[in-house]
Amino acid sequence: QVQLVESGGGLVRAGGSRRLSCEASVNISRLEVMGWYRQAPGKERQLVAVILGDGTEKYAESMKGRFTLSGPNGKNTMYLEMNSLKPEDTAVYYCYAVQLTDSTNYEYWGQGTQVTVSS
Repeated sequence: QVQLVESGGGLVRAGGSRRLSCEASVNISRLEVMGWYRQAPGKERQLVAVILGDGTEKYAESMKGRFTLSGPNGKNTMYLEMNSLKPEDTAVYYCYAVQLTDSTNYEYWGQGTQVTVSS
């Protein structure tokens, strides 16, 4: 079982920056995948960025060059650095992780943190 706790959400003006944190209850090295998704009102949850166990990073096209994964800090915290924020980035941001246990991949989600970008 993996617990994920996000923090750092809030209100930011367009063009501004924000850093989200995700603290995992296990050492990140034990995870197959870790990263972020987001869900805007009335829309499906979408990928923001993830890092795979081999270190490969994947970003949604609209976020490349603006969002960056960083960390882990203390081996169990990952950050999402968001720059040049736009009103359309407004969403609930969820931390996501996959852990392989007994040959089965289990997915875990945090409770989400709201980011609101004002124009």
